Amino acid sequence: MSMTWTVTQRQKLIELNGDIALLDQEFDGTTERDKTFQKIERELVQKNKRHLLELKNSGFRPLVCRLESKMVQRLNEAGFVQVTTPIMLAKGMLEKMTITRDHPLSKQVFWVDDNKCLRPMLAPNLYYLLRDLDRLWGKPVRIFEVGPCFRKESQGANHLNEFTMLNLVELGTPEGEQTARLRELAAMMMEAIGLKDYQLEIDESEVYGTTIDVVAGDLELGSGAFGPHKLDPAWGIIDPWVGIGFGVERLAMALEGHRNIRRVGRSLSYLDGSRLNI
Repeated sequence: MSMTWTVTQRQKLIELNGDIALLDQEFDGTTERDKTFQKIERELVQKNKRHLLELKNSGFRPLVCRLESKMVQRLNEAGFVQVTTPIMLAKGMLEKMTITRDHPLSKQVFWVDDNKCLRPMLAPNLYYLLRDLDRLWGKPVRIFEVGPCFRKESQGANHLNEFTMLNLVELGTPEGEQTARLRELAAMMMEAIGLKDYQLEIDESEVYGTTIDVVAGDLELGSGAFGPHKLDPAWGIIDPWVGIGFGVERLAMALEGHRNIRRVGRSLSYLDGSRLNI
């Protein structure tokens, strides 16, 4: 009778980023299984250690940080201005995004008190800036922000409670050209980080309604929307716009082929995808 890994062995292989094919391996008995596990574990531990030494001696920056730099540079070259906005978000800002206390997404919000929360997205602050910058600069207004966001997400392999978003928005995109511009911007960002295997798919969002998502396999990397939109009047926006938000950790996950996003997130257990407790 064939057998598979024990629960502990399987978890260890996952933590060490063993190839997914290893997890389905079957054995004729416990002796064969345990000897195979010891051999594979040693190889994966050494691979983790080599990666950490490469980071120390020549890499210096984790992939998530390098991706952020590449995306910022490319956006600057395309005329987008980087902004930095508060991490604390007023309740009224969320309500303008239709996220009230009875909205499904409200349960994911980390509330600091009755009137403030840790921002679950960058869009409210970018919306807020657009009207003033339109008045000061004129159109087009091209801005972006990259920084931490917080959600009480499910503990699945693709979700983090604290994650890094990069959100870009362009106000003044010519009417009728929004979809084409979204596709152009998505391609520009994927080229900047060297990710070729992706698709654009139409989806539905709790906040934005219809979205154009950037997807690699079954992993959503980013989500795009455009206006005029039903959210616009609350922010005093009347002109066409396009915007895309990317999860930077998910981009790193897709590039490296990791099956668990915690490998590339903010962590005390992993550094740049490598396990530390080895």
